[in-house]
Amino acid sequence: METTDLAVWTLGISFLVFVLLRLPVAVGLFASSLITMMVLDVPLPTIGQQMIHGVSSFSLLAIPFFILTGQIMGAGGLALRMVNLASLLVGRIRGGLALVNCIACMFFGNISGSAAADVASVGSVMIPAMKKKGYEADYAVGLTISAAIQGVVVPPSHNLVLYSIVAGGLSIKSLFLGGIVPGFILLATLMTVAYFMAIKRGYPPSDPVPKAEWGGIILHGIVSLSPAFVILGGIISGIFTATESGALAVMYSFILAFLVYRDAPLSSFWNVLKRTMRTVLMVYFLIAASAAFGYVMAFLQIPDMITTWFLGVSENPIVILMLINILLLILGGPMDMAPMILILTPVLLPVAKAIGMDPIHFGLVLIFNAGMGLLTPPVGTVLFIGCAIGGVTISQGTKAMMPFFLAMIVVLLILTYIPQTVLWLPSMFK
Repeated sequence: METTDLAVWTLGISFLVFVLLRLPVAVGLFASSLITMMVLDVPLPTIGQQMIHGVSSFSLLAIPFFILTGQIMGAGGLALRMVNLASLLVGRIRGGLALVNCIACMFFGNISGSAAADVASVGSVMIPAMKKKGYEADYAVGLTISAAIQGVVVPPSHNLVLYSIVAGGLSIKSLFLGGIVPGFILLATLMTVAYFMAIKRGYPPSDPVPKAEWGGIILHGIVSLSPAFVILGGIISGIFTATESGALAVMYSFILAFLVYRDAPLSSFWNVLKRTMRTVLMVYFLIAASAAFGYVMAFLQIPDMITTWFLGVSENPIVILMLINILLLILGGPMDMAPMILILTPVLLPVAKAIGMDPIHFGLVLIFNAGMGLLTPPVGTVLFIGCAIGGVTISQGTKAMMPFFLAMIVVLLILTYIPQTVLWLPSMFK
């Protein structure tokens, strides 16, 4: 066996072994890269150089700022004000609380950029409220976790920032704009399914909001959403970079949560910082390890091999895109979102480019698939959080989520085969 073939097998098998041993993905990526480089007799300092290079991008600074903004907004109780605004908008429709849930998740996702933060913050408010109004607990969980996936698609999703770096420095502005229309399509689809299920099950409208409270609810709702306007408005206008917008959003959300509304004591900010630092350190280690892993794959020309294999199966873009989606949906179960982006982007993006797919379009398809993976075991981060909040079993939550999951597959097909759903807005702001 040639050295190159041996190295390819070493990389794949060693990484699989580390995953089966339940080691952290970042450790598995680093260790398998190190072993493979020893097989190739590549100087070992190279791995350190690649890891440092992987985390040295200025754009990566946006990720901790976006994560910290979401943590502050969650700790500051601003999710409740978004729920109140959504309730004012659609609460009087039959099944109003279900529709409120969908919109509130969209609102909070526009700030947190994270599905897990979305379900933890909005779910803590909406799931108990829905149960109190007679909604089945498993239905409340299934809807909430599905609606939370909007957070990975709409700006300021830090997963889109991550993809932009791995894909070679794509425009974060274009990726953020590309996620807006898919986010609204997903919102409309989930609300449609929730509405017809509410009619079938006889769920009532939510309680009317007194007119005297309308002004305050609208004002506080808009103020709570303003960090999202700061981030997206600054990036689209070109006034700020994504990193600068994130820093400004942190300052703005801090003032709102701890100095204006004071829903949480200022002393709790230290806990917010600790949670943020823990998350950021894990993400950065994962990025560094993935950079080394990606270097080894490129050295071995693995992406070229995979592109050749896909084109050997079929040269029809429709077939190849279907195969990519099936592969991503399958891998979404055992892989968390960040590893999926970091590992599969260097592998599948060349395939997408080979069939003429725009990298922005491919990025949103990849992110959407990875987001759906957050709903499926064995990883299923969002599924587990939602079930814990609602007090239901994983099997109950999974079963209740299925109507919404099937609707999301329809949305995925729309995004995949109608590129302008993603590319229209970016083309308008070039």
